Amino acid sequence: MIDLRPVAHPIGKIIVTLGVSMLSPMLVDWWHGDPHWVVFLQCAALTTVAGTLVSVATWGDYKSLSIQQAFLLTSGLWAVLPVFGALPFMLGQPDASFTDAYFEAMSGVTTTGTTAFPELDGLPRGTHLWRAILHWIGGLGIVVVAMVFLPIMKVGGMQFFRSEGFDTLGKIMPRAGEIAAEMTRIYIMLTGFCTITYLLLGMNGFDAIVQAFGTVSTGGFSNYDASFGAFLGPLEWAASFFMILASIPFIRLVQGMRGDFTPIWRDLQIRAYLRWIFYACAIIVAYRVIFLRHQGNIVDITRETVFNTISTFSGTGFFSTDVMTWGHLPIAILIICGLIGGCTGSTACSVKVFRYLVLFQAVRAQLRRMHSPHRVYALRYEGRPLDQDVIDSVMAFFTLFMLTFGLLIVGLSLTGLHPRTALTGAWTAIANIGPVWGPEITANGSVAEFPEAAKWLMTLGMYLGRLELVSVLVLLLPRFWRG
Repeated sequence: MIDLRPVAHPIGKIIVTLGVSMLSPMLVDWWHGDPHWVVFLQCAALTTVAGTLVSVATWGDYKSLSIQQAFLLTSGLWAVLPVFGALPFMLGQPDASFTDAYFEAMSGVTTTGTTAFPELDGLPRGTHLWRAILHWIGGLGIVVVAMVFLPIMKVGGMQFFRSEGFDTLGKIMPRAGEIAAEMTRIYIMLTGFCTITYLLLGMNGFDAIVQAFGTVSTGGFSNYDASFGAFLGPLEWAASFFMILASIPFIRLVQGMRGDFTPIWRDLQIRAYLRWIFYACAIIVAYRVIFLRHQGNIVDITRETVFNTISTFSGTGFFSTDVMTWGHLPIAILIICGLIGGCTGSTACSVKVFRYLVLFQAVRAQLRRMHSPHRVYALRYEGRPLDQDVIDSVMAFFTLFMLTFGLLIVGLSLTGLHPRTALTGAWTAIANIGPVWGPEITANGSVAEFPEAAKWLMTLGMYLGRLELVSVLVLLLPRFWRG
């Protein structure tokens, strides 16, 4: 029998932290004379009390977690947090149903950025800040999970990074605090730099904080129906820069902050990621200028393309224009970019660059074996040999990801959605990207008009995608519960 106390105790503490964080939007609404602040006070009290009760009831000296407990902790945390995160959306504005509120909160903590609210411009400032806080917390959480838990749980080849900067050596709890503290420091610094940059380029303080939270978490929640379309020009270049920083391995940023930039330049993931971004942007710009003959300054077209491409590639989900006007080829490229995603160990989502690099090596080795079946081809990554269990884990992840993606498309289609909406809805959910394109989408890009069944399917997709599928699906195996 699995002891659930070491799992429930940290979840209770994090729920308390979530409750305390509700005081920030409460103070914002109070400062602006909005009576909506009372809602956040009530939700903060309820959430803090609930988290405290769970934490106290499971109090103990827990120095380590088993593998089963690690799986339960990661899966349970991302399922429970949206329940409490949804409270302000139900009890206050926009007075959402539980389905819409839970969808919005799940979209926040998974840094997806898809909204279920049909109008954002008229919401209280506190609600906007709470949406931003949700995915800022979610972004930090997934970085810590990627550094602490996924390598130990051997999810999707992540065991390759067990000695990458922080070697937990199977002892999850003793070094979890150290790793979390290091990641939190760099995360806060990056958020601060991003906020200051936005301020210097003309945003007001509140807008700068909300957009910075969305940028660094690669979440993409904005406080405007126009998303980042309210901030055109140099701000798009600045956002593009910080979206790239947030979607490269945070361990590299830590090393850079310590003055050692060599690992950043040598990192195979980062080089491939930047190269693929360049290829995607170059093709889309050329297509828009040559084939679509878009009128306007080439610099403006380039800026617009670079921003929206990086936003999709990193899984941020901001948009500054209607990309559907770009034509079929650019949309196909954006969908491919979304299915690649950023780098491992970052706030980015989707399959990740590392797994594609392993996949390409495995395919190339297989083709060589067909030509020379008696030769041995050793797969290596950055000079280190790739163990067979890493390769098998990556292949299993790819298979499971694409299978789940296909099942989501079918499921969304069965709810009555247009095929294009079902495709992009499944794509944005499983890869945690943000935008959905189709006739059922509202003017601000929300899924408010989707059937409830479709919203729950997307919620499930966001949850599975953010936790890299295996972390959740392993709980369905009877052997898991037998230990």
